Amino acid sequence: MAAGKYLLSSFLSLTTAFALFFTWLHLPSPSPNGAELLDCAAYSPWCSSKSQPTNLGRQNPTRRRDHSSDTPHHPLDPLTVNEINKVRSILSSHPLFKSSPFSIHSLVLEEPNKSVVLKWQNGNSLPPRKASVIARVNGNSHVLTVDLTTANVVIRETGPHSGYPTMTVEEMNSATWVPMKSESFNQTILNRGIALSDLACLPISTGWFGAAEENRRLIKVQCYSMKDTANFYMRPIEGLTVLVDLDSQEVIEISDKGKNIPIPKAANTDYRYSAQPPNKVMKVLNPISIEQSKGPSFMVEENYLVKWANWEFHLKPDPRAGSVIYGAKIRDPETGNLRDVIYKGYTSELFVPYMDPTDAWYFKTYMDAGEYGFGLQAMSLDPLNDCPRNAYYMDGVFAAVDGKPYVRRNMICLFESYAGDIGWRHAESPITGLDITEVRPKVTLVARMAASVANYDYIVDWEFQTDGLIRIKVGLSGILMVKGTSYENTNQFAGEDLHGTLLSENVIGVIHDHYITFYLDMDIDGSDNSFVKVNLQRQRTSKGESPRKSYLKAVKKVAKTEKEAQIKLKLYDPSEFHVVNPSVKTRVGNPVGYKVVPAATAANLLDLDDPPQRRGAFTNNQIWVTPYNRSEEWAGGQFVYQSHGEDTLQTWSDRDREIENKDIVVWYTLGFHHIPCQEDFPIMPTVSASFDLKPVNFFESNPILSFPPNTIQDLPVCKPAASA
Repeated sequence: MAAGKYLLSSFLSLTTAFALFFTWLHLPSPSPNGAELLDCAAYSPWCSSKSQPTNLGRQNPTRRRDHSSDTPHHPLDPLTVNEINKVRSILSSHPLFKSSPFSIHSLVLEEPNKSVVLKWQNGNSLPPRKASVIARVNGNSHVLTVDLTTANVVIRETGPHSGYPTMTVEEMNSATWVPMKSESFNQTILNRGIALSDLACLPISTGWFGAAEENRRLIKVQCYSMKDTANFYMRPIEGLTVLVDLDSQEVIEISDKGKNIPIPKAANTDYRYSAQPPNKVMKVLNPISIEQSKGPSFMVEENYLVKWANWEFHLKPDPRAGSVIYGAKIRDPETGNLRDVIYKGYTSELFVPYMDPTDAWYFKTYMDAGEYGFGLQAMSLDPLNDCPRNAYYMDGVFAAVDGKPYVRRNMICLFESYAGDIGWRHAESPITGLDITEVRPKVTLVARMAASVANYDYIVDWEFQTDGLIRIKVGLSGILMVKGTSYENTNQFAGEDLHGTLLSENVIGVIHDHYITFYLDMDIDGSDNSFVKVNLQRQRTSKGESPRKSYLKAVKKVAKTEKEAQIKLKLYDPSEFHVVNPSVKTRVGNPVGYKVVPAATAANLLDLDDPPQRRGAFTNNQIWVTPYNRSEEWAGGQFVYQSHGEDTLQTWSDRDREIENKDIVVWYTLGFHHIPCQEDFPIMPTVSASFDLKPVNFFESNPILSFPPNTIQDLPVCKPAASA
């Protein structure tokens, strides 16, 4: 009876959590009898606005937009609410879906052929709109193309690859309920001294570790205590893992190897401002804000077209990639013409392996885009904190498990950034007799999204600069995934491998890596480009040639095939990596180009035959270059969940296809090694890394030479509060 009492209490607690979960999605929660999800086209208060005005600088981020009348304007614009509803209607009458339960795992635009998009001009009619659908029906995965004009449905062949589609948000949530069906699990929780009503459980992808995991979709569930803290991640029920069948929603196995490990205490774990003791609140900074009395300089037209300074590009939300940049062009200061830079760029995959081989940890080798959906995990951004005043917010419109559309509000923000940086400067030395000081401020445009994949938060910025540089930056924050331990002080163990750092009493922060791989379809003044490795080599002078004994020489080599463009970065073998158009040259004869400029990053050190690394083989190099192939978009493969690693960027690149003067795609991986420290407890200060795409002989000269300096007359005058 006691167990039944706790189970009821837990059910009520989880029901509340489920309702909150659907509120986060901006959907009404399902009723106990399985009421359907909201049809966004019919409920404008939830679906939130018509096309926004061209100048969006004073947008109210709390206002819900109504997407029911949205229409596409560009061939790559995402599916609208009405289009998603139409796809669902077409599928409902298809024989595959008529008499069988199904789940929609992806419902997105099927992009037209690149050649069609490049020929299209504004004002032309759009190419036929089609949807790409990934669905599970009767235990099988299907990829379909739905023609929105003809209502024709084509089931596509996907080949013999292993793996399953990205999990739906709904099945992730329902999987965390499954352990509650097990009397053995409930009793185990009670034996640990935890009330079932205090449970918080997480769905953890299993990776792939051999034949025992074949032919069924599996997930592992681990739980935490929510008692006395919002930060339940710091209170793991260590060693308790429940293996669940995702399709049947049944418990397969319960492993409990942490019976003697205490639950860490809740003290000092809550990160919310409202939970901080008054004597510890630090008000040491005055408020700061960038004021734009004339509004921002950027405009968003037709929902997704961004115009700022000398840049134009399209920006859209995506359920798997998060945010996608497409059709990025920059205006040439000499000719006034817009010039192609990027056809399409986005986050292709993430790989997060934890470095603990023990029973409850070895499988924690996440691929956050292909397993969980990077965009599906994106949260509504917090105005004034995630994004500054005068930011513009963009919603995502996605399909739920039953194919109905829903809105992820304020998923992406756009804002101008000025941090006192300098675009260029020169002051003439007094010895020249010239009284010259010329300085230009650096103002940039940032497109930002943030995904909270359970405990970890990722902030992804695409930052555009007026000099043509694009900086792609990833910030890591959120909460560590920690391990419970019986140790309370480092003096209690000597020489034992904890697989991490003792952060607090009974809490170990486990060592792990983060790898974020970006897809960059560079089109430098056209699609046919080449990849050039410019290697700096030490040259020795001959006897009597010079007082110098050595110097550095730039040696250029054009990569003819893919293997010649598989790059591992080396500090003592420095190179630049150029993407050039050999058919377009500057006035003095240099091929126009952009270069990939790495910054601080980390390399994957796992054994190449380790099962997680076989699946994450796209991290074996920092740079790859492949010929454009519309089927090669996701570095870990289309079906990542429980895949074996036979359909990855490594597999494609090893075909060693020709890439010289071809339509090519550059792939770049940012890496982080994370050895946790006490400053990461109970929540981590953001750590960031980035890389740049920088013009190299793309312009005839400095493209921002004619940009004006600031003058006092240009800027608003703000009086200090004391003198107001």
